[in-house]
Amino acid sequence: MNQLKLGLPKGSLEKATIALFESAGWLIKPTARNYFPEIDDPELACSICRPQEMSRYVESGMLDAGITGKDWTMENQSEAVLVCDLVYSKVSRRPTRWIIAVAGNSDIRKLEDLEGKKISTELVNVARRFFASRNINVEIEFSWGATEAKVVSGLVDAIVEVTETESTIRAHGLRIIHELMESNTQFIANKESWNDPWKREKIENMAMLLQGALRADRIVGLKMNVSQERLDEVVGLLPSLNAPTIANLYQKSWFSVETVVSEDEVRDLIPKLKKHGAEGIIEYSLNKVI
Repeated sequence: MNQLKLGLPKGSLEKATIALFESAGWLIKPTARNYFPEIDDPELACSICRPQEMSRYVESGMLDAGITGKDWTMENQSEAVLVCDLVYSKVSRRPTRWIIAVAGNSDIRKLEDLEGKKISTELVNVARRFFASRNINVEIEFSWGATEAKVVSGLVDAIVEVTETESTIRAHGLRIIHELMESNTQFIANKESWNDPWKREKIENMAMLLQGALRADRIVGLKMNVSQERLDEVVGLLPSLNAPTIANLYQKSWFSVETVVSEDEVRDLIPKLKKHGAEGIIEYSLNKVI
């Protein structure tokens, strides 16, 4: 039987990734102290590893495909195939950002002020290429963690660090002087695996379902009954991916109207629909939008 070796990210993205796969149709069961979780698909064999190392394992062929961050594929200058972007995170629904930050009371105000200074980061190679491209000479050291504390304690002059909400940056009293790059989650594949017809089809089908689950994440379905006299009025209020679905109710001059809308719009939309004659309004969640 053919089997695809799939890498899942360990750490902050692990739970979000497992939840995404569940929405897409795969049930993954992690076990304590086990880096090989069970999955309800005999054609998949899962391994959990750090996102920082994922692209190397995929590029070498130890894994056929994996989930990692754009930042780490750039850090490793990976030549793995980018299958698709998957914009999700542990906190928000937007890409994470790598920023350059200094202590709140620092005299450093702009990038040029970092000339000759010491910078700590986990994203060493990307940071070195960034400063070299601007002809700014800095000393960059690798950070094993607690990066924010190093600039607060004066061990370094600045840090290159990842953030989503900036809450940790603010909590340490730091000041952002530049946004280095945005990053998001990526689904990548080994080149030889991508050229194998069976593996490629499996990877592409997974990508389609994962992206479908993400599209459905903040979208809901709405279904309602509308009289013929109020139909145009109600349909005019409805946002939709395409046109809403409209069907006659049996032996009545009423219609069933169905559409999908952003979850953020529903709270304002439903009262308007009710006011303009819609009845029996049903809101329901979606698993995938393909």
